[in-house]
Amino acid sequence: MTTDLDGLAERLRAFARARDWEQFHTPKNLAMALAGEVGELVAELQWLTPDESRDPGPETLSRITAELGDVTAYLVRLADVLGVDLVAAAHAKLDAGERRYDPARYRGSARKAPHLPPDAF
Repeated sequence: MTTDLDGLAERLRAFARARDWEQFHTPKNLAMALAGEVGELVAELQWLTPDESRDPGPETLSRITAELGDVTAYLVRLADVLGVDLVAAAHAKLDAGERRYDPARYRGSARKAPHLPPDAF
């Protein structure tokens, strides 16, 4: 079993190709499926207390794990169809966050930074 995103993308691509599902894997459809799976993940966590969400117990954790698998599969498939490097995209967002959220100003704060145009960084 592969543990890297490229290997997972390749396996998902082969899975879709073997079933002739590539025709259905448009960015729109994959994004909609991803949103649905995120909703199912949220539903597993929705009514848990903060402490329960940190330590959900084996049954709940098993359901959460399954939903995380679905979310990951759809996200990786969407990125693959669009030719987006997910790891590079995440690093780019983290780089922007490091520029936007100075630790001296935002440490321990949940407030959002003012909206700035993307080229402000």
